[in-house]
Amino acid sequence: MTRKIRLGAFLPGGGQHVASWRHPDQPVDGATSFEFHKQLALTAERGLFDAYFLADGLAVGFGGAREGGNARVAGFEPVTLFSALAPLTTHLGFIATSSTTYEEPYTTARKFASLDLISGGRAGWNVVTTTGDLTAQNFNRETQLPHAERYRRAAEHVDVVRKLWESFEDDAFIRDKETGVFFDPAKLHDTNHRGEHFSVRGPLNVSRSPQGHPVIVQAGQSEDGRELAAATAEVIFTAQQHIETAQEFYRDIKARARGLGRNPDHILVMPGVSAFVGRTEAEAREKYDRLTSLILEEDGIGLLNGLTGGTLDLHGYDLDGPLPPAPPTEGMKSRQALIRQIADENNFTIRQLYQWIASARGHYTIVGTAERIADTLQTWFENEAADGFNILPPWLPTALDDFVDLVIPELQRRGLFRTVYEGRTLRENLGLPFPTNRWAAGRAVLEAAE
Repeated sequence: MTRKIRLGAFLPGGGQHVASWRHPDQPVDGATSFEFHKQLALTAERGLFDAYFLADGLAVGFGGAREGGNARVAGFEPVTLFSALAPLTTHLGFIATSSTTYEEPYTTARKFASLDLISGGRAGWNVVTTTGDLTAQNFNRETQLPHAERYRRAAEHVDVVRKLWESFEDDAFIRDKETGVFFDPAKLHDTNHRGEHFSVRGPLNVSRSPQGHPVIVQAGQSEDGRELAAATAEVIFTAQQHIETAQEFYRDIKARARGLGRNPDHILVMPGVSAFVGRTEAEAREKYDRLTSLILEEDGIGLLNGLTGGTLDLHGYDLDGPLPPAPPTEGMKSRQALIRQIADENNFTIRQLYQWIASARGHYTIVGTAERIADTLQTWFENEAADGFNILPPWLPTALDDFVDLVIPELQRRGLFRTVYEGRTLRENLGLPFPTNRWAAGRAVLEAAE
């Protein structure tokens, strides 16, 4: 099959941009409106997106200022939302975020396996370690775990979840009413995991889905994050500002995966892209300028306070002066470094910086026509910078409609994007292999030896 661009749609109901809820087109209650999320899911499927993706936070104020008017202050738990949306769609995948720091592997394995069955094999798990002391204080801690410890726990957490997803072999359920045999006990397996962070007997009480188990997604860009992604992820979301840094990340991940004995073609790297699409360059710029004009200073400052690690309070600083130094924290180290990079490379003032990152928090922003946006995606895709992209429409639903109605047809015209879905499961549409159950594989080896 000819290699095609893969596309995720990152669609928080409150919009991506810090001021999106103030736009005339955006419903003010979009973050907690099921009908609005349903509309977004149907539009994404009309556009033949691979998956609907949602990030998730475990504290009030995720992604912006608690004090300001940011619509990202509250929203749905994504697995619950996707369980309701899945039956309303037929091909669209659903990638939900869940924390390895604040959830137990059994709970994670059970809820994602359930979503995978409900959707007919269209679920994905976005693995996050979760940062921030505010979140820690919601889970019996005063401060967040150190960065390295979070990632050690994450690696073991993913390992346990994958073992639990293999509790039943694919053909374990016989369900023969005549004989009374419901399942083959020989094809149900205990997990029996004992490690540094978890002790889990198993087995999981949810069967396998049509795609085997959910697609594993990860987004870490630090050294620890890259190691975890190369070892475990099947899709990797990443924030890159230049094709050169995107190429370095892409080649590094593929090389690490190859060194671990994995097929690098089975790991899809998908940078985030926020697109302001216009029929002309002037129209696209007008859309960008209009949304930028709606940013409240309080929200812009709150956004930067969070993305720079939470130790730097920009209240009282001259907003038309430079971003002051911020010591690195145990939070999102790669994102802290990226925000500093954006400020320094562009010589941005504090105000200019929060205006630029307001739409995508460090992901790549493009303002232009469908042709210009398609040119950029094509260049990255054809030059070892991306296997696809996670699209972040700045406000909803209009910016999603713009992408579906203008950019998708241009990508299709160039032969870069599907015109129909390849299959019914998320794996089939992403071109990822069916995961072999290790118990079944072991039995096959023994039978072949006999």
